[in-house]
Amino acid sequence: MADEKAEFEELEDDTVDDQPQPEVAKIRRKVVPSRDGRFRSKTIAPKRLTRDEKKLAQELVYPEDVERPRTRAECQNMPRPCPFVSCEHHLYLDVNPDSGAIKLNFPHLEVWEMAETCSLDVADRGGITLEDVGAILNLTRERIRQVEVRGLVKIRTKNSEALGLSTP
Repeated sequence: MADEKAEFEELEDDTVDDQPQPEVAKIRRKVVPSRDGRFRSKTIAPKRLTRDEKKLAQELVYPEDVERPRTRAECQNMPRPCPFVSCEHHLYLDVNPDSGAIKLNFPHLEVWEMAETCSLDVADRGGITLEDVGAILNLTRERIRQVEVRGLVKIRTKNSEALGLSTP
């Protein structure tokens, strides 16, 4: 049994060597699938960061020779997966501006393993089903429907206010 595990690990290492992977620190948090087999997003509060994570954050330096795209036109023809995880349109993580909490939308994947990384690319494709949006955002179809309804209510309210109508 132990020999089989060692063989599996060797095979896994061989496949990784054939494919170039970015150099990243190996600080990982425990990620467990839910009862239905899905991996839920994970929120990390700034107060809950480990010492190693805080130390790594201090050591990270953004390279000066890399220019971030400033417009969609600049971003559109860049290689995918998008390397700019801190972009507000990137699907890998979200940062709460009030609390500074980091929400990992895909805690079980690395950025280069994601099928879609930019919400603008998804929007450019046109209309898709709730099921597809749920898969892209790692949410359920029902949650996507709820967000859609909430957004439509906000749009109606703002349009009514702009026209000077009373809201229902």
